Amino acid sequence: MIKKYRLKNKLSQEELAEEIGISPRHLQRLELNEENTRVSTFKKVVKTLNIPDEEILKFIKK
Repeated sequence: MIKKYRLKNKLSQEELAEEIGISPRHLQRLELNEENTRVSTFKKVVKTLNIPDEEILKFIKK
């Protein structure tokens, strides 16, 4: 989900990572669902990428 919206917003991993204050490697692991993150970081991702609530709920239910 994160990668889909990052690409939709025409951002590189490096650009998004810098904007939300995490390393590009951390973002890469999040996109691959290999790592959990803090709620505050997830909120920044959602806000920055304008991810709709419905998508967030689908993601959380998985």
